[in-house]
Amino acid sequence: MFSRSSAPPGRPAPAAQLRLLLLGFLLAAVWAESRDYYDLLGVSREATTREIRQAFKKLALTMHPDKNPNDDSAHEKFLQVNRAYEVLKDEDLRKKYDKYGEKGLDDQQGGRYESWNYYRYDFGIYDDDLEVITLDRGDFEAAVNSGEIWFINFYFPRCSHCHQLAPTWREVAKEMDGVIRIGAVNCGDNNRLCRSKGITSYPSLYLYRTGQKPEKYYGERSKENLVQFSMQFITTTVTELWQGNVFSEIERAFSSGLGWLITFCSETGDCLESRTRQKLAGMLDGLVKVGWMDCSSQEQLCDSFQVHGGSTAFFPPGSSLQQQGSVLWLQTLDSKEIYSQIINHLPDLELLTQDSFQRKLARHRWLVSFTFRDRSPASNEYKKLQALLRNDHIQVGRVDCLTDSALCQSLYIKKSCLAVFKGLGTHDFEIHHGKDVLYNIVGFARESVSAHVTTLQPDNFPSDRKEAWLVDFFAPWCPPCRALLPELRKASIQLAGQMKFGTLDCTIHQDLCSMYNIQAYPTTVIFNRSSVHEYEGHHSADGILEFIQDLVNPSVVVLDPAGFTERVKGRAEGQIWAVDFYAPWCGPCQALMPEWRRMARLLSGQILVGSVDCQRFQSFCQSQGVRSYPEIRLYPQNTRQPDRYMSYNGWHRDAQSLRVWALSSLPRVSVDLTPESYRSLVLSGREHWVIDFYAPWCGPCQHFAPEFEVLARILKGEVRSGKVDCQAHYQTCQSAGVTAYPTVRFYPYLGTTRHQQGGEHVNSRDANVIADIIRQRLEQLSPRLHNKLKDEL
Repeated sequence: MFSRSSAPPGRPAPAAQLRLLLLGFLLAAVWAESRDYYDLLGVSREATTREIRQAFKKLALTMHPDKNPNDDSAHEKFLQVNRAYEVLKDEDLRKKYDKYGEKGLDDQQGGRYESWNYYRYDFGIYDDDLEVITLDRGDFEAAVNSGEIWFINFYFPRCSHCHQLAPTWREVAKEMDGVIRIGAVNCGDNNRLCRSKGITSYPSLYLYRTGQKPEKYYGERSKENLVQFSMQFITTTVTELWQGNVFSEIERAFSSGLGWLITFCSETGDCLESRTRQKLAGMLDGLVKVGWMDCSSQEQLCDSFQVHGGSTAFFPPGSSLQQQGSVLWLQTLDSKEIYSQIINHLPDLELLTQDSFQRKLARHRWLVSFTFRDRSPASNEYKKLQALLRNDHIQVGRVDCLTDSALCQSLYIKKSCLAVFKGLGTHDFEIHHGKDVLYNIVGFARESVSAHVTTLQPDNFPSDRKEAWLVDFFAPWCPPCRALLPELRKASIQLAGQMKFGTLDCTIHQDLCSMYNIQAYPTTVIFNRSSVHEYEGHHSADGILEFIQDLVNPSVVVLDPAGFTERVKGRAEGQIWAVDFYAPWCGPCQALMPEWRRMARLLSGQILVGSVDCQRFQSFCQSQGVRSYPEIRLYPQNTRQPDRYMSYNGWHRDAQSLRVWALSSLPRVSVDLTPESYRSLVLSGREHWVIDFYAPWCGPCQHFAPEFEVLARILKGEVRSGKVDCQAHYQTCQSAGVTAYPTVRFYPYLGTTRHQQGGEHVNSRDANVIADIIRQRLEQLSPRLHNKLKDEL
């Protein structure tokens, strides 16, 4: 007899325990699946890329499976955290996640991770350093073109020499802080940037100056040598002052609005050493002149300055020894302390008020600092902006929004910021949303005055649609938004006069953003008069330009069910269609869109290209057997079977790969040549020929084959096209002097003159380029050929 098992009071029976355990696992799995990526990393949705990296590193050091060998779920938990990091660190993926959630992403992100030691020792060597500035592809160009000197360490995380250099590089950064910028680029995370800069070994140390070729450092990697190398590029003059030049030098500087920092040297007292003087000259370049005086040989001169023993003083413009309060006597020899005291002593930026603002901004370009509270340390650094932007003819001023609140409210400025006004008063300005550091501000100011991007508000939002506008709906805290802004400026220069560009801050103008159903940032919309198009493509100027070009002259036909039935299924004899069935939320679909448009332009005149939105026409797509997205199909020429199609199963979805696949469906125009037909038709015939010498096993030959067919169709009726298989007919190719595959040769018919074996080599694999070369050659031959044919007759 079996009896029911009894459980202690308050504790479930074993079966019930099992059910609860399974339920717990299920709930844990559901909870993990539904966890927000930002929550997984413990960061806010406004987190910067640096903050995301730092948060992930902390989690990696505690959650990594290597550190949790007894936790069977450690691998899956860490995969989720790793996936969250891989998505949020990438500007494009982060935007897709913010807009569509996980369903907008490719499933392959976050599928692997590194060992615990990697995250402990190799994961961003300088991420936590304050003096070493980590640069990535988003801010590298702005930094090195800011007018400041940059000494940059290009490193790779697993490079042992890079790790050996790190302590020294940190010491150099501390020594040169405020003099030049010490930076680092992680080539593991920024491989494309490093390749574009020609970096082939690690660490590679380069010094950058605006407008000049970078200088590579080859010397010993000691602190002294690195500092000495960088100091030689501080070319600001330190002037020795003496009786013959002192008053003219001081007066010349004062008349230009520059003060003087003078160190008086004698046998007693303190005098700034030569390197400190040079550092200060670089730190104060454009603001203060730096000089020194030898009081042992200029005793009377030093007495006139009331100097007895070594000392250092700052003389602001217009100051004199009779006005003792205007001269700043310095009691330190430390370059950073001297710099800080002088910056504090310099006059503030010009104050613009409600009365003067419109008048002063009407004719000149201005960079304006808007403040809402007492002066911050950063506002002192802003005093350098006038010197850095002087050659760009950009004036620098400030507005106190606590005093002139009505002015700031009229511009919808609600917190401290900087903005560039482009010479048209308050009608055309752009707010800076980048890092609050000088190199980023200077780069923004220079870009903005040359570009045509306007900060939009309700009173200038393009609601009437009389002109074409590109509007970027964004949030200032959003890293992908900030990365897109420089690309918008580049695109606006390319399209000047054709399209206007504007940005709308959705944290301020929430009603306008809601009106256009903006759900994620950045969302870029093109208002092409009566039509509205949301930009889906790469966050780059080139991507935006291609998208706009496609709007003006669409290369992809947007198909609805009726259009698909009429145009694709009812296609005319000889027509071929390539169709992309997609869903807007699908990450791979979004990645395909710009490539699909590019492919369509490449196929123009040969194959028709269309797309079907399967979110909008879901039942129709299901009726066509579409089960996943994107589904790429090619409908061939045979109209007896209108439903027949070929699906694209290739691994690569770039424009060129798709083009090669589509062209392979076209009927051949070229002919295969044997040794006999090559001799009789090409060498002895009376027609022009272009020949593709190839080998079946050759990858580039296979890639070129559809391109050669395009060439054959272009030249049909003018030049015949043939192919010679050099594996099957090796002797023929050898006699023609063919040593590499594919080789393209042109054999023009020259009347009674027979073709030479080798023909004329054509050094291109682009059908249009080859066709142009051949047609130009035919034009050159035309008079000569005409005379030969006349003689022959």
